[in-house]
Amino acid sequence: MAAKPKSLRIQLLARLTLPLLVLVLLDAAVSYYVALHYANTAYDYWLLDSASSLVQQVKGRQDKVTFELPPIALQVFRWDEIDETFFKVESFKSGFMAGDKALPSPPQPMSYQQKPYFTDAEIQGKKVRIVSLVTIPPNSTEAVRISVAETLNKRRSMMVEILMAVVVPQFLLVIITGLHIWTGVKRGLKPLRELAGAISQRSARDLYPIPDNDVPLEVHSLTHTINALLQSLGAAMMSQRRFIENAAHQLRTPLAGLKIQAERALQADNLEAMKLTMGQIKNAVDRVAHLSTQLLTLARSESMASHMAEFERVDLKGVVYECCMEWVPKALERNIELGFEAQGAPHDVMADATLLRESINNLLDNAIRYSNAGGQINVLVRSSPRVLLSVEDNGPGIQASETDKVFERFYRIPGSPGDGCGLGLAIVKEIAELHNAQVEMGCGPQGTGTRVTVVFPVASDDVRRLKR
Repeated sequence: MAAKPKSLRIQLLARLTLPLLVLVLLDAAVSYYVALHYANTAYDYWLLDSASSLVQQVKGRQDKVTFELPPIALQVFRWDEIDETFFKVESFKSGFMAGDKALPSPPQPMSYQQKPYFTDAEIQGKKVRIVSLVTIPPNSTEAVRISVAETLNKRRSMMVEILMAVVVPQFLLVIITGLHIWTGVKRGLKPLRELAGAISQRSARDLYPIPDNDVPLEVHSLTHTINALLQSLGAAMMSQRRFIENAAHQLRTPLAGLKIQAERALQADNLEAMKLTMGQIKNAVDRVAHLSTQLLTLARSESMASHMAEFERVDLKGVVYECCMEWVPKALERNIELGFEAQGAPHDVMADATLLRESINNLLDNAIRYSNAGGQINVLVRSSPRVLLSVEDNGPGIQASETDKVFERFYRIPGSPGDGCGLGLAIVKEIAELHNAQVEMGCGPQGTGTRVTVVFPVASDDVRRLKR
């Protein structure tokens, strides 16, 4: 099953909003720990002040430590609307002296230290924050530890207030930013929707360029690509239409002659006249068959244009030699000497063997068709420095002004002999371009006649090109 296409809008929204959400969540986590730190710091100072006030109540008398706190002072010390406060006074020698005996003692050993010690613990099933101070009162050598604890309600409330003050505006900012992103993405994709709508309303024959005056700069690459495709399609359709018109025109003449000759054959009253007419019918059928073969070759070369990877290594020397042997009888009919020469080895090219054979046959057909009787045709295959095929004759030759025109479809030099259809060299050129080869035209060795050379790319280079 084909994969479901992904929405560009969803991808843009995800890529824009997800990092924002992750950033907000990270900021919320940082804000939580910052709020916790400052809440603990603020209330730790309060605990430290409370513990310091209790330190003042520790007295040393006659080498004995006492702790005295009036009931009213104890009531004030413990009063709190939100949290519960606990304290504990214990001596290094005597042990527990006053306060809440259930309050856990710090894990560190009781020793004299000037810095307060903060720790978290639990009393009566309630989590508390504890600060401990160790002091040695005047007139005494006995160390006393004072611990003050408080539940965490005020700390939590303060932390929640800080978080609400920080996180709520951030989430509101995310919502507002998300709405703006949604609107921006929707507006940004609007030109694409309008472009799709404009293309969907077009007919199959409307290949005019899409106007891109009002589209954003980023969409220009898309419209330019579509317009280039439309231009290529228009050129291909025009070429196809011109090809069909030319083919129909070329077929009309031999078919009309074939019809006339058939009518004459039906009206003939003797065998000799009928034989003459049947010979003319055969010539017309040969022209039609030759033209249809040429048209099929053109169609095959066009269909192979998108399948270059199907080319295989072909021995050019062997294919040319076989084609030359097939054309020897035709050359002998016109008393033409057909020579073949191959220089160097190997002569491998990356090609479609059938199309390559058609190209060689067209070169030989043209050379034999337009050479003078008793003339000479030389076929050369060479592999250094480039693999090439050369076919030269000593016929009337082609003027320089006609060199480019003879490669056009259905073009024939005015006054040229023979019954060709003007497709031979056009087929040679198209097949050569399909094989990334070059076609060169010049004069024969003595400055007369015609030489057509097809230069092929090096096989190894072509293999690398095909792999890419």
